[in-house]
Amino acid sequence: MQNKLKIINDPVHGFIKIPHEILFDVIEHPYFQRLRRISQTGLLNLIFPGATHTRFHHAIGAMHLMFTALETLKQKGIAISVEEEKGAMLAILMHDIGHGPFSHALESMLMDDWHHENLSLLLMNRLNDEFNGQLSVAIEMFQGKYHRKFFNQLISSQLDVDRLDYLNRDSFFTGVSEGNINTQRIISMMNVCKEELVIDAKGVYSIENFLTARMFMYWQVYYHKTSALAEFILVKILERAKSLVSQGIDLPATENLKYFLSRGKSAATDEDVERFTQLDDNDVIQAMKLWQKSDDFVLSYWCQCVIQRNLPKTIISSHAFDGKFIEEKIKNTNEFFGIDNGKELVHEITRSLLPYNTEKQPIYLLQKNGEILKLDESEDQLLSGLIVHKTKRYILTFPRLM
Repeated sequence: MQNKLKIINDPVHGFIKIPHEILFDVIEHPYFQRLRRISQTGLLNLIFPGATHTRFHHAIGAMHLMFTALETLKQKGIAISVEEEKGAMLAILMHDIGHGPFSHALESMLMDDWHHENLSLLLMNRLNDEFNGQLSVAIEMFQGKYHRKFFNQLISSQLDVDRLDYLNRDSFFTGVSEGNINTQRIISMMNVCKEELVIDAKGVYSIENFLTARMFMYWQVYYHKTSALAEFILVKILERAKSLVSQGIDLPATENLKYFLSRGKSAATDEDVERFTQLDDNDVIQAMKLWQKSDDFVLSYWCQCVIQRNLPKTIISSHAFDGKFIEEKIKNTNEFFGIDNGKELVHEITRSLLPYNTEKQPIYLLQKNGEILKLDESEDQLLSGLIVHKTKRYILTFPRLM
């Protein structure tokens, strides 16, 4: 008999226990092991060299935080059965199992707007069949269909263990300390009132710190102008490759990537899913290395940008760029490269962020008298009233003409 109750050493949280055998079985499954080959932050390592951590790292960390959160709630007298504990830990463990190569950037490109959550659900159902229904509770919780709402809120809300893990993890690996939050303090403040997840009122500043840390991480890391550019280029590369393949041009690529490049729009078939679970970052990196020598100028230009990290220029602004200014950049690009499709290399990218949404699953504070209050309505809050507005940035990218 194999010992499945192992301990994993994690650089962010220290030692992580696997308290149930089914968790170990899911981690060992090829669907889950694929996450070792999918980066958590896309091409962020072009900007922050340490950001080479994977979805596998993150899923294990989120599972650990779920365990910690459930232990905290139990100590506060919330009844949680062993089956519910297993379900919640399995749900968070598998929440990203449907992520494609380079995470969000390529979702719609490869699978026609198949959101990773749809794919995660599809793969969860397949695993559930393999494990004879042991994941049924997890799937209910993941979908928000379980009768106790707080389980789904721990998996997916404005204050879930998914965010608690990735903020600390991404902050750790990028070296951007603004994202560093005190997860233990936040988890220790969690509570349940009428089956909803709430925060003990005295934890208000920890929550505000969490929301502002997340906002800083978005603008400083995820939406950093070069990060936004790198993600944009990836999408452009695959769009271009798909377009060339549809014109009958043969592009070298791994068999599974070739399959998706030539796939038309349709509902996902069994073969799609089978091949998708074989795809990872390596397929895309290998393709970009080969396509640097493509006869198509646009494709080879973008691939060289990424592989040689010779990225185009970017300007960031809080206003949209003037049409004449953009036209001038296109004209200069055409002249410099002696091409007529320079508009393919000049783009305006937008990024917007609403740090805290007061309508959609707001965070509730549990007062000493047992009443609950929305975070932004609390007299104690200092910042929440300031982060309820959407911010938008415009990034113009164009080739370096030297």
